[in-house]
Amino acid sequence: MLTRAPIAAVVGAVSVLLSPVPHPGDDPKPSSTTLNVFAAASLRDVFGALGTTFEQEQPGVKVHFNFAGSQELRTQIENGAPADVFASADTRHMDQARSAGLVDPANFFATNTPVIVVPADNPAHVRSLADLARVKRLVIGAPEVPIGAYTLQILDRAKAQIGPDFPAKVQSRVVSRELNVRQVLTKVTLGEADAGIVYRTDARSAGDKVRVVDIPRDVNVPADYVIATVARAPNPDLAEKWVALVRGPAGQSALAKAGFSPP
Repeated sequence: MLTRAPIAAVVGAVSVLLSPVPHPGDDPKPSSTTLNVFAAASLRDVFGALGTTFEQEQPGVKVHFNFAGSQELRTQIENGAPADVFASADTRHMDQARSAGLVDPANFFATNTPVIVVPADNPAHVRSLADLARVKRLVIGAPEVPIGAYTLQILDRAKAQIGPDFPAKVQSRVVSRELNVRQVLTKVTLGEADAGIVYRTDARSAGDKVRVVDIPRDVNVPADYVIATVARAPNPDLAEKWVALVRGPAGQSALAKAGFSPP
């Protein structure tokens, strides 16, 4: 005697038969989360290396970097860019972001030293800060860019030693004011400038393409680097872990190898 199976049971059985048979290697790809790190252009190399470390420690996480001038990054965050972390090459732009409620309390994590860079063959024979007053083509950062602001402070402090008209003489030699420090470096490495002022870490990254001329310590202005999680970070927990990596032993070791100094 034939019996009639329930319709639901028949449909279930057919569904099982029609389902694809899994094969080795067909495991679904794990979902990934993106951590968006907004960082000063001078951090490109060292943060890139730390990003690899972070991804290894956090399976399924991809670190996406946005490197630019600190002023540009702050503006992007103000306009709603989906940032998780903000690392600035000065305190000014971080303080402005904090005052606007855009970031959580910041922490110092490194310092850097401005230096003069010239092309490897040094066609203008620049050997001191004073020589910048006679070069034909000088490239510096724009005033709103951290390296540009540090440059103006250095020129002002040098007046006591070189002369009250020294800043004006140097400014008259400027042919370009760039929006981040790497653009200043690029102009020099391409031979489009006789000299520029960048951070020591940037000069190191250029290898033998440039020559470094030190700025006297008593007129130089150390660059303070600060980092904070963004108040509306899409991934606040990962943002805190990134900050911990940068400020921890592994991050500080990587920064030291790149030429940064402790905070």
